Amino acid sequence: MTLDPVHFDGIAGLARRIDHGADERDRREFAETVWAQFLEPLRDGDGRPILEPVADRSRMLVDCEDAALQEPPFPTVNGLDAGTINPTTFRNGLVLDVAHAAMSATPSDLELHRSRTAVMTVHSNDETAHVHNDDWETFDEGKSKRRAFAVGDVDRFAEGVVHALALYLAESEHALEHAAQVRDLLILDGPLYPRGLLRWADQHEDLRDFLLEDPRPTTVLENYVRLVEDFADRGVPLVGFVKNPATRLITRTLKENPEIDVSAPWSDDAALFTRLLERGEFVDDVEGTRWERNTEALTYTNWFHSRGGVDRPLSGDGDALGVDRRRPLEDYEVTFFVLYDPRDDLLYRVEAPYAFTRDRDLRERLAMAVVQEVAVAHGPPTIVEKADELARISRSEKRSLRNRLETEFDSSQRRTYDDHRWDQSL
Repeated sequence: MTLDPVHFDGIAGLARRIDHGADERDRREFAETVWAQFLEPLRDGDGRPILEPVADRSRMLVDCEDAALQEPPFPTVNGLDAGTINPTTFRNGLVLDVAHAAMSATPSDLELHRSRTAVMTVHSNDETAHVHNDDWETFDEGKSKRRAFAVGDVDRFAEGVVHALALYLAESEHALEHAAQVRDLLILDGPLYPRGLLRWADQHEDLRDFLLEDPRPTTVLENYVRLVEDFADRGVPLVGFVKNPATRLITRTLKENPEIDVSAPWSDDAALFTRLLERGEFVDDVEGTRWERNTEALTYTNWFHSRGGVDRPLSGDGDALGVDRRRPLEDYEVTFFVLYDPRDDLLYRVEAPYAFTRDRDLRERLAMAVVQEVAVAHGPPTIVEKADELARISRSEKRSLRNRLETEFDSSQRRTYDDHRWDQSL
């Protein structure tokens, strides 16, 4: 049953009760103030530089058509992604997730595309439940590998833990397995390091203890550290393409630092960068003044060092959660730039280790490679979408896998009314 017009207007009319603060002009002017005064560098309350330009602070633009027609900076490109069935709880108390990683290649490599890495993580409060063999084993005529393992006492966070460990272990193991087949550039579908796991150390005390007590999360992070080392040693760059950046390093620091004394009106850093990169003008019409966006050019920032929040452990003065680092520590630091596509009003974040972005020519090539891909694809790079297609577990496949698991465990999936109403279990 749909809303009657009178109900629709009544609900929408509630907006007139809300004072939304500063107008759009003021918000854009304040964004320019932040850009000009607080990012070179941005310091936390202890005076530590947590965000700093790699070189000059700048904003660039390139016509969408011109970018699409440029010669690709890298002759071959690989993509990597992992898909999951999402955390699933069974009536016998098992909570598990299954992840499945794949690597794409341009030009296509069918043998590489066929290879997969599958991981199942499981949690149970039943002390008699256990995994018989948690070693890696091969399947599909030796072209793929798989592993299942149990996680310990994380009751309140069980779904998040099994999901993160399955996802990041599958992705990092698959990347290491096929690292040597990447000749020019690897683009991860997601951040450079396992942000979901690192967020435990930054924001959750209970999970911080789990990181210290259980070796598996540290092993996952070590995989990413070794991946950076392998690529840096071979001189082959890798980047992470983040489709939905939700960092709050800048906005949180602006709000919490008493010396800055400003009120950041943005929900996250993506909202701030969108204000900084969106081009257009205010126009007047019969309904008043409105912002009209220019959609002809992609815009992007310079590269920045990121040393705060979840990026702190891998910074030059971070502890990497105890993982040994074999290269100069600053090589592992997260650097990033943000790219705005006005055609869809979307912002992307591109990350790379400083081992590659310290070189001016290489960081410019990396930026242009991603900018060109976005211009051509009208969205995330084609190689990333290709990896996503290979690794994605479809709705029907999720349903079939869950049915198969119900048979294997002799227990049905625990369903809620929302699962029934919205068919969320699919």
